[in-house]
Amino acid sequence: MYPIEYFRKTIERFVDRLQALKVRFHLTGGIVSVAWGEPRLTQDIDVVVDRDSLMPHLDVFLKGLHEAGFYVQDEVVRAAIASGRPFQLLDPVECLKLDLYPRELVAGELDRSIVTEVFVGAMLPVVSRRDAAVSKLIWIHKGSHKSRQDLRRLARHLTEEDWEFLRQQANERRLADLLMEVLEEQDEIQD
Repeated sequence: MYPIEYFRKTIERFVDRLQALKVRFHLTGGIVSVAWGEPRLTQDIDVVVDRDSLMPHLDVFLKGLHEAGFYVQDEVVRAAIASGRPFQLLDPVECLKLDLYPRELVAGELDRSIVTEVFVGAMLPVVSRRDAAVSKLIWIHKGSHKSRQDLRRLARHLTEEDWEFLRQQANERRLADLLMEVLEEQDEIQD
């Protein structure tokens, strides 16, 4: 894993651009597993951005990314945001990749973001545990092996209300059997 300071520098430069434009976002993926106290290796930064609040500021956003030193392909980003598809940015200074998702994987997840201390003194919105668990289940269904252990670790800290939400989402998505299968698996290395 990269030193945490590399992540911090990249995230701060990127988040500054979003906050200046008042674009809603939250961190998700492996970096959030770390923020929720479940250490794991990650080599990228995943961010969900609110497409509707970003679209009116797209030109300023792209200009700001260039000014901040990110490698950006403007037309690729424009097409991805317009269609709600994920896209990537590269921070060549820190050699880190940002995966941006201009749509919510779980409806309403940006409304349930939780502001937490991701780095010492850096309070940022992150995906809630319940939405992270549902997202991990969806990614498992799409073939992500890393998400299997993430889901099991997140599940250890879910409240009863979170469990109810996860079971409901799993049922609605016809992933209840997959949820049970993953939760019954053993981790390769026991804690």
